[in-house]
Amino acid sequence: MKNRKVYVTAFCGVCVAMNIVLGIITSALGIPLYLDTLGTVLSAAILGPIPGMIVGALSNIITGFMYSVTDIPFCLVNMVVGLVVGLVAKKVKFSLVPAIITGLALSFICPAIGTPIGIYVYGGLNGSVSDMLVVSLVEGGKSIFQASFLRNVASNLIDKVGTCIVGWALLKAMPMRFLENFKKEQ
Repeated sequence: MKNRKVYVTAFCGVCVAMNIVLGIITSALGIPLYLDTLGTVLSAAILGPIPGMIVGALSNIITGFMYSVTDIPFCLVNMVVGLVVGLVAKKVKFSLVPAIITGLALSFICPAIGTPIGIYVYGGLNGSVSDMLVVSLVEGGKSIFQASFLRNVASNLIDKVGTCIVGWALLKAMPMRFLENFKKEQ
């Protein structure tokens, strides 16, 4: 237990790297899923909301400096994922049902934060195939916020629920001996 800080720091570093790599892969494939919050979910579920928020923020800040600083404001979305998952995991065991419910909640919370940022930074489009949906909704009379928000909720339903389920499965697969390294000293 003497090395808890080392384990926490190393695990958070791995989680940041996981977020960045998954974000790069999904961006390169041009799919409207983000998957760049799996490390945030894992760190928040194991360590709590503050480490989860730090992992989320660092992931977007580092990615922003690597590719485009306009991506940095989206760290707010990733931080909220850490906060919500961390609070849920603190209150109840992060089992399958809470993971699904958390994913569903994040499917609406994240677009509520990310859509205004996306409109300000990118005009509401994200460079994926789903931009056609946004353009057709705008041409059909929806505002850019409504069109972008609807697209974001649709993709987040798959992404956030899927990410939380994968996070739960990974947590369940982790040996208890490994997880004990993160328990607070008493």
